[in-house]
Amino acid sequence: MLLNWDRLPDEIQLTLAQAALCKASGQIAIQAEVLADEIECGNIADHGGPDALRLLAAVLRSADQKVLVAGSD
Repeated sequence: MLLNWDRLPDEIQLTLAQAALCKASGQIAIQAEVLADEIECGNIADHGGPDALRLLAAVLRSADQKVLVAGSD
C-alpha cells in the first residue's frame, strides 16, 4: 500500500526526511573514505583529494550527530 506523503502528519514527514538525510550523508561519507583510500593506494590519480574527502566525511558525520541530537528534543 502506497501512502500519500502530503497526508502524513508534519512530524512524521520531518522524522522520515531527517532519517533519509542521515542515511544519505552516511553513505556519502563512506564513499568519500573509500575514494580517499583508492587515491592513497594509487588506483586513482591524486590531486590532493584524500584529505579533502576525509574532511568531507568528517563534516557529514558531524552534521549527522547534530541532527540526531537536535531531533531528540
